[in-house]
Amino acid sequence: MPNAIDTHADAVNEKVVYQNPLLFLKVWELHGAERIRRATDAWHWHYHKEVEFLAIIEGGLEVQTMSSLTMLGPGDVMVIGSSRPHRTWSAAGKPVRYIVFQVDLVRHFDQSILPYLHHFSELTGPLEDLNYIFEASPSARNEAHALIADIYEETYRGRTGYEIAVSASIKRLLLLMLRGDDRGVLRGTEEAGIVRMRPVLDYVESRLGEKIAVDDVRRLLGMSYHHFIKTFKRTMGIPFVDYVNFNRIKKAERLLLTTDLSIMEVSFEVGIWNMAQFYKLFKRHNQHSPKEFRQRMRN
Repeated sequence: MPNAIDTHADAVNEKVVYQNPLLFLKVWELHGAERIRRATDAWHWHYHKEVEFLAIIEGGLEVQTMSSLTMLGPGDVMVIGSSRPHRTWSAAGKPVRYIVFQVDLVRHFDQSILPYLHHFSELTGPLEDLNYIFEASPSARNEAHALIADIYEETYRGRTGYEIAVSASIKRLLLLMLRGDDRGVLRGTEEAGIVRMRPVLDYVESRLGEKIAVDDVRRLLGMSYHHFIKTFKRTMGIPFVDYVNFNRIKKAERLLLTTDLSIMEVSFEVGIWNMAQFYKLFKRHNQHSPKEFRQRMRN
C-alpha cells in the first residue's frame, strides 16, 4: 500500500459545481475501467469540502484515504469526510460502475434538525469513521445504497418535487448513520446543551434583520464572552458568527426566490448593510452571486 502520509500532500482542492444551488450537491454515475493503482500516483489525490458517498453497482473499486485502503464491491457503500484527501482505482483495471454523491451536509440542517448539526460537524473526527456501520450491517448498507441510488435517479429525472425527494433521502441518510452508530463516533453534545442554547437560537431567528452582537446573546445565558463562544461551538458544531451568517444567507435565498425585492433590499432585510460583504458571504455559501442565484433558480 502506498504511504498515504507521504503522497497526499499535493492533493488537489476540487471545486464542486452544484447541479442545483439550493440542494448543494453533485451526483453522477461513473462506469468503465479506471486506472490501475501505482505507488507514484501522488497527483491523483484530491479533496473537497463536500462529504462524498460512493455506491458500487458493478465491479470493484479501491478507495484510498489518509488512513485506509478499502476494496468495495457491488452493493457496497462508503462515506468520505469533508476535506479528506482520497483517490480511487478500479480493481485490477477491470470495468466498474458506481455512483458518486457529493453534498455539503451542513446546508441540509434546517431548523427542524439543527440540534443534530453538532453530531456531523467533524470537529472531533472525519465521517469516514462511520464506514464500520456499512461494513458490519447488511441492512444499513442496503438502505444507504438505495438512498444514494434514489438521490441519483431523482436528480436526473428532475420530476416535479424532486427537490423534496432528494432532501428527504439525505435526511434518511443522516438518520441511518445517527441510529446505526453503536460505537458512539457521533458522540456530539448532550441534549441538555441544545436545550440550554434554545434562547440563543430563537433570538437569532427573530432578529436576522438586525445587528446581532455576541454580548447580547451571551447575557441570555449568563455567560462570559469567551465561555459563550467556546460553549456554542462545542454544542452546535459551528462558530456563532458562522451560524448567524448561515441563517442570514438562508433567509436571503428565500427572499430572492419569493419576492421582487432588489439585491440591496434583500441584503438589508437579512441584516447585512455592506453590499460587498453580502456578495462575499452569499458566494461563499452558493458559488453564485445573488443575481445569478435568482436567475438560475427562476429559469
